Amino acid sequence: MRYRKRKYFMAGRINILQRSKIRELFEKASKMENVISLGIGEPDFDTPQVIKEAAKKAIDDGYTHYTPNAGIPEFREAIAEYYKEFYGVDVDIGNIIVTAGAYEATYLAFQSILERGDDVIIPDPAFVCYVEDAKIAEAGIIRIPLREENKFRIDPDELLEVITKRTRMIVMNYPNNPTGAVMKKSVAKAIADIAQDYNIYILSDEPYEHFLYEGAKHYPMIKFAPHNTILANSFSKTFAMTGWRLGFAIAPEQVIRDMIKLHAYIIGNVTSFIQVAGITALRDRESWNAVERMRKVYDERRKLVLRYLNDIPHIIPFRPKGAFYIWAKIDPELDMTSEDFADWLLENAGVVVIPGTAFGKQGEGWVRISYATEKGKLIEAMERIKKALSKL
Repeated sequence: MRYRKRKYFMAGRINILQRSKIRELFEKASKMENVISLGIGEPDFDTPQVIKEAAKKAIDDGYTHYTPNAGIPEFREAIAEYYKEFYGVDVDIGNIIVTAGAYEATYLAFQSILERGDDVIIPDPAFVCYVEDAKIAEAGIIRIPLREENKFRIDPDELLEVITKRTRMIVMNYPNNPTGAVMKKSVAKAIADIAQDYNIYILSDEPYEHFLYEGAKHYPMIKFAPHNTILANSFSKTFAMTGWRLGFAIAPEQVIRDMIKLHAYIIGNVTSFIQVAGITALRDRESWNAVERMRKVYDERRKLVLRYLNDIPHIIPFRPKGAFYIWAKIDPELDMTSEDFADWLLENAGVVVIPGTAFGKQGEGWVRISYATEKGKLIEAMERIKKALSKL
């Protein structure tokens, strides 16, 4: 028997993944000159010096070897201390796994809990990885709309309407990307009650918890539904450590056990000296002072961008109280889709914003604007947008 020759073989599951529209826009912008990006969700600050020094010292001290799959025990103890100190929540270190950012934490949760025949409820709009993770797990995807009139919070009544016997997980992300919305305590408790009543897991992705404004507060979902919550978190945003790839998950014992098993076959363990630096990040007052300085700068930028947008025609901002994004509505009279509007701004103003449809169908008619860039560039970008839109 003769076999047909092929240059390569590819698994079919890869074809179900949708390439990020955010990356596609960045690639287009990279071929242009004099472009200001308000698209990327990354702090423009440097990692606090005390954390960098801790990593250097850890290398010199010999932290260059494998660690336990779940992470260095002292680091997991520091994470548990953090939740006790900040939120009054008791966490056993046996329920903590150190991951390569919150990205891996969410992936492990989806793969450990969901399979074909299960449904996961994902907000719309929502960060891009949730839907793709669900596809890989072969789970059914139910989108629940986040509405402007509800300040982009999940409506518990609407949540109840979409729950079925197949529902295994609800995804939450507050402070929210892309809208900048924050969760009310009463709503968080209502969703926790639903999850417990229907025996459903909550995947709560909480990397923006420290960037809050106008007196807003954060409520980690493990506070209200500890036996039903998988909490994913990251050092990337809080400590401006995106390139370090350091995160963690907290989950019930039966879930964390399987997450650790899968994690062991994916990366084994997170880099040892980075975990040691994470201990310093959580325990050193200097690192937390840096976080507060960043939060104050973000708040100043948030107010600046809102002032501009409130004076620019054809765009209406939602006032965020968390994260570092502004979710802005496109004037319907322009008769432009979100992608058309983002492309038009790139071509006519040299500014990158992210079309709302990158985050789901409910994002149509909106764009996400990041203010995680320095003040001078923000002002220049706002002036460009104002000039371009004033001509329409």
